[in-house]
Amino acid sequence: MRRAALAEAQRRGGSNPPLFDYRWEHVQAVHTLALKLARLTGADPEIVEAAAWLHDVAKEEGDDHARAGATYARRFLLQTDFPPEKIERVAQAIAAHQGLWREEPLQRLESQVLWDADKLAKLGLTAAFHWTGMSFAREDSLNMEEVIASGRDAVWQEKTVASMHTAPARRAAASRLRSFNELWKKLEAELRGDDLDA
Repeated sequence: MRRAALAEAQRRGGSNPPLFDYRWEHVQAVHTLALKLARLTGADPEIVEAAAWLHDVAKEEGDDHARAGATYARRFLLQTDFPPEKIERVAQAIAAHQGLWREEPLQRLESQVLWDADKLAKLGLTAAFHWTGMSFAREDSLNMEEVIASGRDAVWQEKTVASMHTAPARRAAASRLRSFNELWKKLEAELRGDDLDA
């Protein structure tokens, strides 16, 4: 996953080494969140951990990355000491993680945990820093006002929060979205010098 993340960062940013490696930062965040959610929900931690590390391994496949990642995980995990009877559940979780919101909830707990962790990593202050890191690392880097506008105007986040599966993720997602929105408001206020009027 680290090699795939580095290759993506170099493609996005056009520099070697990349100025900001969003994918690797994201995967590490998903791993941390998924393991914590597994503990809180009773999901199988081995399945969740493997799925978290590998969920974006085929990101270069674009809209087909979840299916391609599941295929990769099946092949890769067979070459390791990972329990063979759990490989298919890892692949199923990876295959189901794509999309920013869901019309229908996932049924398997490990799939729910991976989906929730992946989306939690795209909400809140962590997401704001990832967002700005990606924006400033682009070849055609955005200025601060453009970064704020792109973060503030993201319309998918409320649907993402409403799509969370597990109770801990639902609570965290709602809190993270409030923090995310408040950050952009405070940044805009500082850029306007509103704090000088106080």
